[in-house]
Amino acid sequence: MKNLIKGLGSIALLLAAVGASSAHAADTLRIGLASDPDMLDPDTARTYYGRFVFEAMCDRLVDVDQNLKIVPQLATDWSWSDHNTTLTLHLRHDVTFHDGEKFDASSVVYNLKRSMTMVGSLRKSELQAVAAVKQTGPYTVVFKLKTPDASLLSKLADRAGTMLAPQATEKGHVASHPVCSGPYQFVSRVAQDKIVLKRFENYWNKPAYHFDQVVFLPIPDASVRLSNLRAGDLDVITAVAASDIKTVNADASVFIAKNIGLGYQALNFNINNHNPTSPLAKSALVRRAFAAAIDRHAINQVVFEGQYTPANQPFSPVSPFHVDIPVAGRDIAKAKQWLSEAGVTSPIDVNLMVENTPVAKQVGQIIQAMVAEAGFNVHLQMTEFATLLNRQQNGQFEVSLSGWSGRPDPDGDIYGFVASSGNLNDGKYTNASVDKWLVQARQHSDMATRKALYQHVVEQMQADMPIQYLYFEPRIFGLNKKVQHFTVYPDGLIRLAGVSFAH
Repeated sequence: MKNLIKGLGSIALLLAAVGASSAHAADTLRIGLASDPDMLDPDTARTYYGRFVFEAMCDRLVDVDQNLKIVPQLATDWSWSDHNTTLTLHLRHDVTFHDGEKFDASSVVYNLKRSMTMVGSLRKSELQAVAAVKQTGPYTVVFKLKTPDASLLSKLADRAGTMLAPQATEKGHVASHPVCSGPYQFVSRVAQDKIVLKRFENYWNKPAYHFDQVVFLPIPDASVRLSNLRAGDLDVITAVAASDIKTVNADASVFIAKNIGLGYQALNFNINNHNPTSPLAKSALVRRAFAAAIDRHAINQVVFEGQYTPANQPFSPVSPFHVDIPVAGRDIAKAKQWLSEAGVTSPIDVNLMVENTPVAKQVGQIIQAMVAEAGFNVHLQMTEFATLLNRQQNGQFEVSLSGWSGRPDPDGDIYGFVASSGNLNDGKYTNASVDKWLVQARQHSDMATRKALYQHVVEQMQADMPIQYLYFEPRIFGLNKKVQHFTVYPDGLIRLAGVSFAH
C-alpha cells in the first residue's frame, strides 16, 4: 500500500497485513473501530464495538429503524395478550445458520434459555420478567412473563435477541468462533488486530448486501484512524474526534456522517463490589463532592470543541424519556462543604481507571486537575478497554471512566446499571426505592407513567451518586467518498444493508 501513512508503527504493520490479503479488493469494506471488541458471545459481551460485529454477523429477532421503532427481522410479526404478559412471535421460514442448521422456533427457545440461565450471562437481568419461552409451532414462539415488561421487544432488538446456531453453540468456543445467521459469517480474529467476516451466500436477504468481505480493525488512536481513512487504507471509521471535523470537511476524498446519539460516558463508583474501603465507597456525600468539583461544560469545550452534550442522567436529549433537570455547574465550595459534613480529611487519594486512548486520557487528566482543587488526589490507571470492563465487573476499581452506547428503550440504559440485581451494576449500588421504581417502569406501557418513574430514579441517583454522568456522545463517522447509501442510526450501529461502493 503505497499510500500508507509513514511513522504509524504497529498500526501501519496491522493495515499492511490486511492490505496484503484483501484490503484493496473492490468488494472488501474496511472499518476502523476505536476499540477492540470483547468476546463475540452475545450473552457475555458488553462493549459497544462488539455490537458492530454482531450487527454484521448475527440476526436478531427484531430490529429498530431510524426513528427507534421496533421492526421485523427474524420475527415477521408479533402480538401481546393476557394483559401484556404473553408475547407471541411468528418467525421467518427461510433462514439458515452459517453452518447450514435450520432456524426455527426451537432455535429461539434454545437461545433465550441460554441467555436466561447460563453462568456468566449478562442478559439475565434484561430478561428478568420472562418466566418461560415455549415453542407452539415450527415457527411460533410464546413468551410467558411474570409481569408486563414494556421494554422486552427493545431488548430482543439487541444482544438478548441475537440468535446463535444451537448445534455449533453446544460445542462451545462461541466467543472465538460464533455461528449466527446474519449477512456475514465469521472467518477469523486476531485480538487487537482484526476481525474478518465474509458474505453468507445463503442469507435470506442477500441482495441487500454488496460486500464480499468486511474487515474490522481496532485502532484506538483517532488521529491514526483518520490518517488511514484519508490515505484510502480504510473505508469507514468510527468516533471521529471533534477536533478533526474541520480537517475532514476540508478533504474532498472523505466526508462526515453524524447524529446525536443515545450513548453516554460516565464515572462509575465502586460502592460495594468486593468490599471497597475508600471514602468514595463509604459516603454519598464524598461522591457528590467529587462530582461537584467537575465542570462538564468545560470538558465538552476543551476536549470536544462543543460538539458533545453535558449529561446528568442516562437518557439522551433525543430520547422522549429525557428528564428535564439542568446540568449542575462546578461548585468547589459545595464540594468542600460535603467533604466536611462527611468527616473526611483531604487530600483523598483516588484511583481513576481510564481507557488507554488519547481522548479518554485527556478527559481523565482534566478531571484529575479539577477535583484536586476540592481535595482529591487522583491517580490515573490507564488500561485497554476490555480489561477495564473486566476489572469493573470483578470489583477491581475505585472509580472508572466508561460508557454505554445507548438503547431505544430507557430500561436498557438504566436497569442493568443501578438495579440491585442488574448484571451491569459493577459498583453494586442498591436502593430499595430505585429497585421499586425500575420494576414499575417495566410494568407500565403508558409513557407518561414511565417517564415520571424514571424521573424519581434520576433524582435519587443524584443524591446517592453511584454514577456521575459526564456527557452524551454524538455518533461521528468518517467515510471514504466512494461509500454510498450510508445511514447513521440513533443507536450508533453500522447497518450495512444497501451500503455499497460507487463505481
